[in-house]
Amino acid sequence: MGESLPAFTEWLASTPLSLHIQTTAWVIPAVQTLHILAIAAVVAAVFLIHLRVMGLALRSQATATVARRFMPWLWGALVVLALSGLLLIIGEPARSLENGMFQGKMLMLVVVVALTAVFARPLRNDPAYWEATPARRMNARGLAIGSLALWVGIVFAGRWIAYWGG
Repeated sequence: MGESLPAFTEWLASTPLSLHIQTTAWVIPAVQTLHILAIAAVVAAVFLIHLRVMGLALRSQATATVARRFMPWLWGALVVLALSGLLLIIGEPARSLENGMFQGKMLMLVVVVALTAVFARPLRNDPAYWEATPARRMNARGLAIGSLALWVGIVFAGRWIAYWGG
């Protein structure tokens, strides 16, 4: 990446949209608030789904029922996160793009979205897929534990972006 990332962030910071975001006092706080609310929706949906998978909550309902109820919230909130995050990056590109904590957060996000897709896909064709065999139940628990750990890491990294220097 060398000098290309700082050059890109400098260019992005000088675009009309970035300048507007930077000079309008309410934009960053409003977008951050929306971003945080979307994080809350994602984390709530993820925890409810995965606590069900691990048998720690909502045990009277099938995994597919819980997933069907909360997956739309998860995917919808991820769209809001992507859009609000993009605005935050455009408004303060060097603060995020050049920050190692932000880069780690994005890597974890890519992995956890892939894990979520791996979990959700078989449920479309077979609602009992993850409950059909002991091996699948164990795989689902592994996905749940990995996903929960990544989401905790994402929230942690997101909060630490403001304090991480490099």
